[in-house]
Amino acid sequence: CTVQSCNLRENYKVLLDKGYVVLGCSVDSPARHIKFIEKYDLPFSLISDEDKKVVEDYGVWGLKKFMGKEYMGISRITFVIDEKGVIEDVITKVDTKQHTNQILT
Repeated sequence: CTVQSCNLRENYKVLLDKGYVVLGCSVDSPARHIKFIEKYDLPFSLISDEDKKVVEDYGVWGLKKFMGKEYMGISRITFVIDEKGVIEDVITKVDTKQHTNQILT
């Protein structure tokens, strides 16, 4: 999350100039979001979804595997949504270091 967020931060003006609004979403508490935003000087908002309604509705909450262990978590996916609320693109293989380029191409 940190690398991806910092990439979006560094390219935030470019995204704004192209008409994008950047929002992040996780199941972390608002307090954790505030600390993360302050620590990394993020210019965009993070949505706290502690009840997992949004992440479940978007189908990004599910079983994950890491180092042989299984756990529930959020898949790193970006939804590009137009001003009418229509999903224009879904980026499922997020390159955290080049994420802005993925969004713009």
